[in-house]
Amino acid sequence: MGKKELKFNSKAIHGGQQPDTAYGAVMPPIYQTSTYAQPTPGGHKGYEYSRGANPTRTALENAVASLENGNFGMAFGSGMAAIDAVMKLLGPEDEVICTSDLYGGSYRLFKGVFEKYGIKFLFSDMVNMEELAMKINQNTKLVWVETPTNPMMNIIDIEEVSRITKEHKVLLAVDNTFATPYLQQPLELGADIVMHSATKYLGGHSDVIVGALAVKDEKLAEQLYFIQKSSGGISGPMDSFLTLRGIKTLHVRMQRHCENGESIAKYLENHPKIDTVYWPGFENHPNHDVAKKQMNGFGSMISFVPKGGNYENAIKIVEKLQLFTLAESLGGVESLAGHPASMSHGSIPKEEREKNGIVDALIRLSVGIEDVEDLIADLEQALN
Repeated sequence: MGKKELKFNSKAIHGGQQPDTAYGAVMPPIYQTSTYAQPTPGGHKGYEYSRGANPTRTALENAVASLENGNFGMAFGSGMAAIDAVMKLLGPEDEVICTSDLYGGSYRLFKGVFEKYGIKFLFSDMVNMEELAMKINQNTKLVWVETPTNPMMNIIDIEEVSRITKEHKVLLAVDNTFATPYLQQPLELGADIVMHSATKYLGGHSDVIVGALAVKDEKLAEQLYFIQKSSGGISGPMDSFLTLRGIKTLHVRMQRHCENGESIAKYLENHPKIDTVYWPGFENHPNHDVAKKQMNGFGSMISFVPKGGNYENAIKIVEKLQLFTLAESLGGVESLAGHPASMSHGSIPKEEREKNGIVDALIRLSVGIEDVEDLIADLEQALN
């Protein structure tokens, strides 16, 4: 059986990988080198300078491509560096249509960096496909989608968006960080580019900062490799090694993340002190049917608003948590809690945040893989 035919759990361990050619090492060695000896000018063995390519990074890139059913992968120094590379496919007067409910760092990069180079960013909730189609014009070059969105867990129908982008010959990129390829594979649903903050679930242990892209099309891959090499925002060998090690347990971690996420979501939904819970697994969650169709589970990212919610109340709750750590980021084995308005989405203007439901009382949880009874007990003591 070829590795391309492997099922997901096997691909997480073996996909795109082979033993090291020098000594047969099962895990790829950490090639901590900047350059490579050449017997004759240009006569290298596939590697000449580590900004262009490094064997440890190549192993990670192959693994990510395999998990996403892509043909090409690229690893970067962070998720933002990966998004930055995608935006460099564009030029002045090009337009990008983005998900309205968007990670604050993406918003900051789009509006604070790339807008001043003449790229225009429009926003759409991407629920109404007719509205999305109407926003596309001759300058539209890219549609940027998050699903589930950060932090409102909105679900966007990737197949439907893809149908529109293909009709208008526009690229579709999907930030798949929250779902991971274990739950959702955007390239199979028609996306051209899939992006990961591999810092999160792919690495899974809160010990590395890495970003990744995967694509199927060779010409698009060549453009992105050129940008990666030219701009230099690459993942180093140690970070690549740690992320690859994390990927090898992605499937078992995601199983537990999803089980715990469901238990916590249901606990919060039935709690007398909680007003609203945002989790795609609820039947009354907007676009739940789409989530059911395009995802293999509903994940462990949950947002909620306490009753009588206000800023002070939310801060009091997150400060009282003990097992949930109050911290930026998500997707690690440990459970984290965040306050989007002052943390992950603080760079978005307040009126824009609130327009998308990111009120000052909103709390976001990244449910880890601890014993769920302990996590519920921690939430209970903080809420009471």
